[in-house]
Amino acid sequence: MAPKDKHSSPTDQLAETGQEFYRRGWALGTSGNFSVLLARKPMRLCITSAGNEKAALDDTNFLEIDDDAEILHGFGKPSDETLLHLSIYRLRPKARCVLFSHSISGTILSDAFYVDGAVRIKGYEVLKGLSGVDTHEHTEVIPIVENSQDRLALSHVIENVLLENKSIHGIFLRRYGLYTWAETVEQARRQVEIFEFLFEILERTRSKR
Repeated sequence: MAPKDKHSSPTDQLAETGQEFYRRGWALGTSGNFSVLLARKPMRLCITSAGNEKAALDDTNFLEIDDDAEILHGFGKPSDETLLHLSIYRLRPKARCVLFSHSISGTILSDAFYVDGAVRIKGYEVLKGLSGVDTHEHTEVIPIVENSQDRLALSHVIENVLLENKSIHGIFLRRYGLYTWAETVEQARRQVEIFEFLFEILERTRSKR
């Protein structure tokens, strides 16, 4: 499915993203959460509300919130991972979109490589699809952190990972999924596509050993 016009509304872009991720098996059921930064000072986000099927997102399934995760516009409950989105925006000044996906391959890898602290991928031409990467020799590091229902504590862990890893494009939550961010929805979607392609390659390669 081709992305909508770049001038379409944030809710349209995120709704389409949810539908596409559902179709590709990256955000089944009510899983997955997506946001767009509307303003940085003061911080304002458009983010998915909790408990909605990603296959049927529309503009009623989004909330506008502030930097305290308080609802400014819309109805419902913010995504449980709202604090994680806020942490990413605070520590990545260029980020204006945060997407979460959890494919089968990504979920397996986030557990299998947990003891190593990260998934490391090198040598694939498609790595050049990640923002700022210009060679297949680049080594992409995707840190893995333990998932927790204490989202405040988890947001602090995410902040520490971002501070310690200046050039990463994503973070895994163990046995859960991947957070990716970029300057636009289109760029963030492309990065998820690149990552998911690489995760499937890595998982298939591991299964043959």
